[in-house]
Amino acid sequence: MTDNNHFKFSNWVLLAPLLAVLSIWTVFWVEVQFGLNFNEFGVYPRRLSGLIGVLLSPFIHGSLEHLYNNTIPLAVLTGFLVYFYRHAALRTLVLGVLISGFLTWFIARPSYHIGASGLIYVLASFIFFKGIFAKHFRLVALSLIVVFVYGSMIWYIFPVKENISWEGHLSGFLTGLFLALTTKVRLPEEKKYDWEKEGYREEDDPFLSHFDEDGNFIETKTEEEEHQKIKVTYHYKKDKDE
Repeated sequence: MTDNNHFKFSNWVLLAPLLAVLSIWTVFWVEVQFGLNFNEFGVYPRRLSGLIGVLLSPFIHGSLEHLYNNTIPLAVLTGFLVYFYRHAALRTLVLGVLISGFLTWFIARPSYHIGASGLIYVLASFIFFKGIFAKHFRLVALSLIVVFVYGSMIWYIFPVKENISWEGHLSGFLTGLFLALTTKVRLPEEKKYDWEKEGYREEDDPFLSHFDEDGNFIETKTEEEEHQKIKVTYHYKKDKDE
């Protein structure tokens, strides 16, 4: 499988981020339009009723600023996931939401934990670590891009701000690492030249046959060129007087 066949653009590269963003904005619009507050459907740690937030909390946001801050990273990282890991994308999204949600429910402070930031940390962590583990040059480059763009997010897995669910961020980060370790992805086979393959013999290489032991180029001519040579034949006739 070549790179061109593996990393192929599809409609889902655009549709998946669009659906993700549309879903969280629609929920927020419903809250504002009808004067509702869905915060109680977030994750509430170690309370059975709070388990519903494992599924619903990623769609709920407390303010427009909160929603906006999660929109762009969610769209970008979802697009990266679908394009570079399309065969594992759905599994990563579903398990990422469930595992990070349960982990947040288990370790977090007694409060409602809402927002898509936990899933964002799942995606950033998965994409980074999976690229490093895979060791494919394109995926490693993607990992470096994620670090460059979203590397500062690492600080928010610690309790640096009281009103931020650092537990949700930490849960997402650990979940992404876990999924990167356990998820098998299809990788394209890198093109190998003849001299990189096992069993390669220099004496059988048609290119190297044009050089002598000292590295000097040996000009060789094809059979066609040999046949096209002009041959001049001289016939000597003896003079009659001789």
